[in-house]
Amino acid sequence: MRVEYINPFVESAFNVLKEVLQGDIKRGELYLKSTSMPVMGVAALVGLAGDVEGRVLFDMEKVSALKIASAMNGEQLTVMDELVKATITELANMITAQAVTKLHELGFRFDLTPPAIFTGDNMEVSDQDVEALIVPMETPQGKIEINVAIRERG
Repeated sequence: MRVEYINPFVESAFNVLKEVLQGDIKRGELYLKSTSMPVMGVAALVGLAGDVEGRVLFDMEKVSALKIASAMNGEQLTVMDELVKATITELANMITAQAVTKLHELGFRFDLTPPAIFTGDNMEVSDQDVEALIVPMETPQGKIEINVAIRERG
């Protein structure tokens, strides 16, 4: 996986999280994952197709999703309802849109699927024939992992 695809997602996630959560965001060490891996409980998934294909997954624990949605909406949210899901979906949209804008400026062309949100226990994501790069982000509301699995079409 080329680093040119990854950096815009890392930069965009950092910038958007810092802006919407108005707190200190710390990026953890990147690592590769080549097999199926568990999802923490709430995941927003965006598919990519065009010059590259793959997906970006924004993964977090339920308690973190509730705290993030609460911070973004300016009210205390305690139940994983439609507002929380819509807020996490919008966060994924904001990060992905900024990353794709940067990638388009670099000459890459591809389309996105609207984010799909998954919630539950004991979920796994499995990618065939493509490694996923995991970018942990620590926020005041908890950890978010940006899980990027992209390959060039060919």
